[in-house]
Amino acid sequence: MSPEVTRRQVLATGAAVAGTAAVLAPLAPASAATRPATATPKAKPTIVLVHGGFADGSSWNGVTERLQDAGYSVIAPANPLRGLPVDAPYTRSVLESIDGPVVLAAHSYGGAVITNAAAGLPNVKALVYIAAFVPDIGEQLGVLINKFPGSIIQAATRGVTYPIPGGGTGTDLYLQADRFHPVFCADVPAATARLMEAAQRPFALSAFTDKTTAAAWHTVPTWGLVAGHDLAIPPALEYWFYKRARAREIIEVPGASHVAMISHPATAAELIINAAKATG
Repeated sequence: MSPEVTRRQVLATGAAVAGTAAVLAPLAPASAATRPATATPKAKPTIVLVHGGFADGSSWNGVTERLQDAGYSVIAPANPLRGLPVDAPYTRSVLESIDGPVVLAAHSYGGAVITNAAAGLPNVKALVYIAAFVPDIGEQLGVLINKFPGSIIQAATRGVTYPIPGGGTGTDLYLQADRFHPVFCADVPAATARLMEAAQRPFALSAFTDKTTAAAWHTVPTWGLVAGHDLAIPPALEYWFYKRARAREIIEVPGASHVAMISHPATAAELIINAAKATG
């Protein structure tokens, strides 16, 4: 409601004081002393969504749509997938370019990326891990993935060499075409899986041996989603990661494949919104 007095109030006051109709002076706005105080609403955080291997930013489309509908600004940057020494600084540069608070979510290998990238950044208010790695300082993903039984992702990959600038070669990992659907995304339609397989982005084999150098979850509040039928990262390992990180909320999606953010976007989006509200 406007803080200015209404024309009817002015007329009534004038009649009571002067007893006659008079030409009204222009209405003046209420003084600062009488203007009702209004709280400035807090700006919603920007949500940054980081994908993992064999995927790109479009893997977050279902989640992004729901977050945008809820009024959040969303960025789903391209993770270079060249290993932690490249991917973490690149992602950190994205985070540093954002004004205001950030809620950072990641899938799979992207979890290792944000764990390193967000350390020490004051604008990152929450970390949300969706079927993701959550390593500690000095740990390697190739060791962690064997901590619990159940992962068959490495056996489903094939290596392709690529040139490294300055000389030498590296090895990229691709998922084999006939293994992509059953191993990576069993609970999405076959037609969708074929499109995902054709557009898969490989990631460097070195990502399994790179050591984590910083762990943001030691100081940043954490949330986690467990994919109940994950054949890439064992569900038991996801639980272990999230409990070690003292996650404020852990949810499991029974029967979900590794790409739970694609097959269950509403659940993933809800968890991210919970983190945004809790830390806003």
